[in-house]
Amino acid sequence: MNTALKYWREAATVILAAGLRHAQSADSLKTGLEKVSAFDYQVLLLKRSGSSGFMPNAYVFPGGLVDASDFCSEWQEVFQSFTKAPNYGIGVVKQPPETRPPIFATDRAQLGSPIPGDVAFRICALRETFEESGVLLAVPKHEESGICVRTGDARDSDPQPTLTTLSGLWDRDVLSKWRSLVIGDSANFIKMCKELQCLPNIWALHEWGNWLTPVGKYDKQRRYDAAFYICCLRDTPHALHDDKEIVDFKWSSPTEVLRSYRSKEIWIAPPQFYDLGRMCRFPALRDLHRFAWQRSSEGCEQWLPIHLVAPDGFASILPGDALYPEKEDPSGKSGGVTRTTPPRTIVNSDTYLPHRGTDQGVDIPCTSI
Repeated sequence: MNTALKYWREAATVILAAGLRHAQSADSLKTGLEKVSAFDYQVLLLKRSGSSGFMPNAYVFPGGLVDASDFCSEWQEVFQSFTKAPNYGIGVVKQPPETRPPIFATDRAQLGSPIPGDVAFRICALRETFEESGVLLAVPKHEESGICVRTGDARDSDPQPTLTTLSGLWDRDVLSKWRSLVIGDSANFIKMCKELQCLPNIWALHEWGNWLTPVGKYDKQRRYDAAFYICCLRDTPHALHDDKEIVDFKWSSPTEVLRSYRSKEIWIAPPQFYDLGRMCRFPALRDLHRFAWQRSSEGCEQWLPIHLVAPDGFASILPGDALYPEKEDPSGKSGGVTRTTPPRTIVNSDTYLPHRGTDQGVDIPCTSI
């Protein structure tokens, strides 16, 4: 982890997209509320506690702060069969280092870490997902020979991996015990993997993006430099919130989440709004998985939302929007706030402007609010 950062705290997040269960739940059969959707998958969102110091009551993707244990040398023993492969088999992106976001481009060895950053951030995302939702993305040690690795220059010819499946090797009581231990001490995630003879499934995560948190409207807000990943699961796993940091969860299609946001039933932050909008272009899980797998080799851009504050409204704008500043200091010194007096009302309070931009050559559809 980079302790030299002044304005940001490093974090990692994973977007979990999971195939729909074929059978309807008992509750849905009783209530008749089962909705027909064009999507054959749903996305996991977790509701943060109202007492949280960061985005209280918001629905977010699983994730959290990077811990020193995510860079611990003991992981070399866990990943022993993969330490000679580029980034432990997740490969190296084609993106030039000078255009790569600092969270990914930073040489972690120079910071004293024996674990590559691309690996450590995935470990963090998987650990936080386990802590917050109880979903453990891990590969049993005896199945590691079947892991599809990406190997540098030959990666473009690598076969596309299949959708990720969860191991049913461990019962819920065992996982519940370890979940409590990991929540109490992040270092227990390493101990758990050793005792259960498993590896965090870093190969199931595909690089998706990098978001910086701007300051709040009132200049008081925790700020994060977050690595975003996506994982496509064959089936929807059982999730259970901890009733502490996370008080509720929901599996919904991207369009359902955006509809709930527009009707003010839930609140989501700009990264969730934007990424769910991108996912709307892929109603089929296999198409989303193919796109995520292929795109991950290209790298990503660093995105800093800018708060547009005006006498008659407030908005969060993104690169590519007409009102986004031509020059924005990503160091955090400028705060990410622009004050202006537009000739008309821009938006209602606490919402986002329609956006059209590009990300690595992929058109992002404009979503009306």
